[in-house]
Amino acid sequence: MQFVQNNIWLILTAVVAAYMLIWPALGKRFSGVVDVGVTEAVTLLNHNDAVILDVREDSEYYSGHVPHSRHIPLGALNKRHVELDKFKGKPLIVVCRSGARSGSACGMLRKLGFEQVYNLSGGVGAWQQANMPMEK
Repeated sequence: MQFVQNNIWLILTAVVAAYMLIWPALGKRFSGVVDVGVTEAVTLLNHNDAVILDVREDSEYYSGHVPHSRHIPLGALNKRHVELDKFKGKPLIVVCRSGARSGSACGMLRKLGFEQVYNLSGGVGAWQQANMPMEK
C-alpha cells in the first residue's frame, strides 16, 4: 500500500497509457466496423457486388483511386450520405489513404443504417502495394 501512495502518478500514467492502447481495438469491435484486407475486398467486389467509397479529399482522390469507386470526402459525408442510400443492401468498402479516416466513416455509416460496412485495412496504400489497378 505504501508503494501505491508513493507512486500514484506513475500508476495513473500506466493506467491511462494502457487505456489508450486498448480502447481503439475495443471501440472497433463494439462499433461493428469490420476491417478487410485487399484480398477480402476483391472477393466482396467480385462475388457480392460491393461498392467502394473513397473518403479522401478531392486532390488525393484525383491523384489516383480504386477503379469505379464513389467519392465523398469524409467532411461531406454527413451531408451527402443520401447518395449512398441505394446501396444500403450491398456491402460497402470504405477506403482512405491509410485506413484511419475510413474507419471513422464506417462508424458514421453504421449509425446511418448501413449494415454491411467494411474498412479497407491499410487504405489505398495497401491497395497499391498489392499491385491492384488504380485510375485517375
